[in-house]
Amino acid sequence: MNHRIIGTTLPVLELHLGSGESVVAISGELSWMSSSINMHTSTQHGGGGGIFGALKRVAGGGSLFMTEYTAQGQTGLLAFATRVPGHILPVDVRPGQSYLIHRHGFLCSTPGVELSVGFQQSLGAGIFGGDGFLLQKLGGTCQAWIELDGEVVTYDLAPGETMRVHPGHVGMFADSVGFQITRVQGIRNMLFGGDGIFLASLTGPGRIWLQSLPLSNLAHALRPYLGSAGETVQDASAGAVIGSVLRGLSQR
Repeated sequence: MNHRIIGTTLPVLELHLGSGESVVAISGELSWMSSSINMHTSTQHGGGGGIFGALKRVAGGGSLFMTEYTAQGQTGLLAFATRVPGHILPVDVRPGQSYLIHRHGFLCSTPGVELSVGFQQSLGAGIFGGDGFLLQKLGGTCQAWIELDGEVVTYDLAPGETMRVHPGHVGMFADSVGFQITRVQGIRNMLFGGDGIFLASLTGPGRIWLQSLPLSNLAHALRPYLGSAGETVQDASAGAVIGSVLRGLSQR
């Protein structure tokens, strides 16, 4: 199996499968494929244990169903595109070497992947869509491809070294890294600092991958241009422009 990553801002993962080779992905991720690729959707892929494995995958923020794509009789081409600006990273997963990734980070992998819940904590209503903070555990034996949003910055943490990160910027880290959610210290910092109430503490040893564009930040930036139910895009855009002008006048 060969792969290449095409593009920069909105990259595409292109896979060339030999006859009989397979890739599994969350259902609905396919972008395009050649006619020699056969699809099989099931709850059995990527769980490491039948229906119970599927339930573990769902608990980690994944999908109940996964699709296996197999080249039948000849080589085949398969492609997956990112949905938001970001990067696609190849990750080699081996027994005893697993990773924790953000809840929407898994793009696809070779068979043998095991996805389950790696971390789950409620952070209160309205934070991360009211669903709390979830990390998937990526394990098993496979070649996987992970989608991280925006630019990607990596750090190799020494034993005992800690990086405090806004939870939305946590993309992926090795399972040797300690992880916990902590509150921002100080009432003024929490209420007026503008950096949120919670921070993720990542403690070495191990590598961490941070992403520059959390989906929550992107949604917040686009909200003024989306409008409400029954409102056209033009109305929403006009309202955003008028609102910006009024805010500018009030600050003079």
